[in-house]
Amino acid sequence: MTTPAIIASDLRKKYGTLMALDGVSFTVGKGSIFGLLGPNGAGKTTTIRIMTGLTVANSGSVSILGHDIKNDTIEAKKKIGVVPEISNIYEEMSAEQNLVFSAELYGVPSSERKKRANELLADFGLADRSYDLVAGFSRGMKRRLVIACGMVHNPEILFLDEPTTGLDVQSTLALREQIRKLNKEGTTILLTTHYLEEADQLCDTIAMINKGKIVALDKPENLKASVTGSNVIELSFSELVSETELDSIKGVIEVHCVGDKVRLVVGDEKDIIGEISDFARGKKLNITTIHTLKPSLEDAFLKITGLNPEEAVKDKEQLKPRRNDG
Repeated sequence: MTTPAIIASDLRKKYGTLMALDGVSFTVGKGSIFGLLGPNGAGKTTTIRIMTGLTVANSGSVSILGHDIKNDTIEAKKKIGVVPEISNIYEEMSAEQNLVFSAELYGVPSSERKKRANELLADFGLADRSYDLVAGFSRGMKRRLVIACGMVHNPEILFLDEPTTGLDVQSTLALREQIRKLNKEGTTILLTTHYLEEADQLCDTIAMINKGKIVALDKPENLKASVTGSNVIELSFSELVSETELDSIKGVIEVHCVGDKVRLVVGDEKDIIGEISDFARGKKLNITTIHTLKPSLEDAFLKITGLNPEEAVKDKEQLKPRRNDG
């Protein structure tokens, strides 16, 4: 039987009177991308810090490829690379110098450090900026360099804490592709993210954590399928229609206007299409588009964690990319 990459068992961590983690357990399979999702303060970063040996749990254990992170720390840390949310590179040094220094810290033999640095600079699209000071790099370039530093010793497991926070769209897409590439090459990846679309696209398995507890653990598709109840129909008419008029349609529970489209939350999808068609004919309108929306990972996240949409939006607003960051 193959040894799992990570086994977290009944992790508990208390800061004063605050129970940051309350019995967190999960297993990460070798070669997988595992996502840890949760609102701010849910316990994601505390979990990462315990699993990487930066914080000691009050109780519970973490096994890294068979090595206990607390009692066999050195061997466990040889197997992992860590990319924190906050950049840990030195801006007064060049990209190559940062990588060589990281290689030294990770115990890479001196004869191999420059070679490994140059390989990573090429892999991460930074070869043409090898000797430039990091202070002149864009946010996206800095993030790629941080990940490269975490990979300099060829770890089998990579921990990514909010890898794309604050990046623009182009940099985010490029970094996600790099994460996929690392995984295809055999690296097991555990990532935390606020971006549910990112988790849906990247992860094989997702654990949702809230208030220090794992509240769901499954594949993204299974989590989305668990959202039952009301259905959502998105449609547009040849002319704008008021919410009050749409609310009069039999079977409609809620009405939300989204740009030139409307979303109708309906209780029974089977008969609602006929009701909408009758409404359009009565108003002498054409239905220009109509389709049923499947539950998203965000729908599952909100239902499982009990957060309301306003709280979720607040989290997203805090993490909007800054302008002019590449």
